[in-house]
Amino acid sequence: MREIKEIHIHCSATREGHAITADEIRKWHTSPPRSWSDIGYHYIIGFQQIEFGRPLYRMPASAKGHNKHAAAVCYIGGLDSNGKAKDTRTPRQKELLIKIVKQLKAKYPKAKIHGHRDLSIDRDGDGVEKHEFMKMCPCFDAEVEYMDLQPKGFVPKSKAGKDAKKNKRDEAGETA
Repeated sequence: MREIKEIHIHCSATREGHAITADEIRKWHTSPPRSWSDIGYHYIIGFQQIEFGRPLYRMPASAKGHNKHAAAVCYIGGLDSNGKAKDTRTPRQKELLIKIVKQLKAKYPKAKIHGHRDLSIDRDGDGVEKHEFMKMCPCFDAEVEYMDLQPKGFVPKSKAGKDAKKNKRDEAGETA
């Protein structure tokens, strides 16, 4: 079994309310121009249920340079009706996302949780921020939202995550 050190959160980059399935994403990923061997994600969070994608024992097609030890989770949505990036998760999708993340964390407690965009290159050294995002995906601050599930000693990649961790330390009266 592969060692999982990171959990990557993605969005399907589809318009709000447009229901698609893992099979549809699989077709996108296995057809030209990608022509991958399978869907890139391990779990797909639909509007009502979790679908399985690529088997977890196989490396995902998740984020270049970060796939070897990753599990990839994708929620359906991420764009508003005009095609602009937006956190479109429904309450049910948020519930299902946290469910699968907690299941993965139970099995891989040291795994760090990052949004796809958090894996962008930090060009100015203060944490990855909007002007550095390779993509907007997953259209919410995953490191911040799942901060309480991060392993001890977690170092955020995003500026939002770094700021949230610092604020949490400040509120607790801790020092860096």
